[in-house]
Amino acid sequence: MDFKTSNEETKTGIYLMQEGNEEPFNVRLHLAKDILTIQEQDVICVSGEPFYSSERTVTIRRQTIGGFGLSIKGGAEHKIPVVISKISKEQKAELSGLLFIGDGILQINGINVRSYRHEEVVQVLRNAGEEVTLTVSFLKKTPAFLKLPLCEDCTCIPSDQSSGTSSPLCDSGLHLNYHPNNTDTLSCSSWPTSPGLRWEKRWVDLRLIPLLHSRLSQYIPGSDVCRKNAFQVIAVDGVCSGVIQFPTAEDCLDWLQAIASNISSLTKYNVKKINRNFPVNQQIIYMGWVDEKEQDSVQDRMYSPKFLALRGSSLFKFSAPPVTTWDWTRAEKSFTVYEIMCKILKDNDLLDKRKHCFSVQTESGEDMFFSVELECELLIWEKAFQMATFLEVERIQCKTYACIMESHLMGLTVDFSMGFVCFDAASKVSFNQFFIINKNMEDRSFQWDISDSSVVCSAMKLITMAQLLSFSFFFGAANLFCTVCILGV
Repeated sequence: MDFKTSNEETKTGIYLMQEGNEEPFNVRLHLAKDILTIQEQDVICVSGEPFYSSERTVTIRRQTIGGFGLSIKGGAEHKIPVVISKISKEQKAELSGLLFIGDGILQINGINVRSYRHEEVVQVLRNAGEEVTLTVSFLKKTPAFLKLPLCEDCTCIPSDQSSGTSSPLCDSGLHLNYHPNNTDTLSCSSWPTSPGLRWEKRWVDLRLIPLLHSRLSQYIPGSDVCRKNAFQVIAVDGVCSGVIQFPTAEDCLDWLQAIASNISSLTKYNVKKINRNFPVNQQIIYMGWVDEKEQDSVQDRMYSPKFLALRGSSLFKFSAPPVTTWDWTRAEKSFTVYEIMCKILKDNDLLDKRKHCFSVQTESGEDMFFSVELECELLIWEKAFQMATFLEVERIQCKTYACIMESHLMGLTVDFSMGFVCFDAASKVSFNQFFIINKNMEDRSFQWDISDSSVVCSAMKLITMAQLLSFSFFFGAANLFCTVCILGV
């Protein structure tokens, strides 16, 4: 059930939520620009003296026609009290204003029935006489399998089930032969007694999840097993929404994308504020959560959440988002962007059931594998990594690397403006020199002019060596940074 407003950043809907091994129960989600509110139903006192007791007591009479005017479900066999599942329109229980669908019956005429099975409670009510005093408490986490209505406006005329067996998952009506002309008087009392006391069922806040630096997870923690039409939202302080379940894959994806969009907008705004305090060459380009695949396959936990940030010339890996300047010095690892290569994994390159994955190869040859929740997040990461690499290359302008060519120690100098040259490390004598003839800043591609066609093969070897050296300075094909065209052949 989903209700959209005209504001694209706001959504409201009623779905199921599961906490731990408990049965799922109904919650209402409200997505705002910066917060996700999760609400549960509760019965609260809305008038009279302040009253905070979770229990209510009401005395009602059995009508000649229509009985008590309520039906029940559940019981101890389902590890819950018997619950009021229906209240007949205009019947005594509803007119009392003290009983609601979802109320658990705790006592009947002073008899504690919390641990009674469904049939046992039915028998107690049948034998209760013409007047019955019920002590009830609203069950905020009523299991969804009871299929209780979410509102009180359920016009129902249950059949007379005064004889025969009853089922805990079916409505057991208690002499509910409704008759509109019934004029029996109502006897109702409440505890504590107050003529102005009024109760209402309302949606109340259960959990508030700030969206800044929150993360989404469709997967069972630490695994590559994706939940079916479900996910959870984890706040930066560790507060978890619980597993939110949706009726269809479309609903699930719709909410995932909406929440991810709001998180992204908040992150961009936050980065913009932080960058005011950093110099131009230390600007933040990307911040976001990923799941990193553990290198030790023996461990049960295959993935762990990590927070990646691209700032200046570095890629930082944190266990939590950096908040202070000091936090930036305490990253788990940091890498220079032009000395690493990033590869977006295609379907046939995936290591397991996780989708939307990429790898990062460090200068030492170590491979790290990461996954994100949505394809749009993968595209944002790819674009940010390309931008960070390009900006750093443009800033450095010139870089010299040591390499080996045909068993000789060589030097490879790459100049952003002039091209690149290969020279003997000992004598400094240049062997080959290549020049840029065209630099397209729009698509960030480069063309190189090789004046002597005989050195084409040599140039290709140098490029291959540069790639093996994790030299994504200009030639990182894996991170899609640029294209090299050899001319003059």
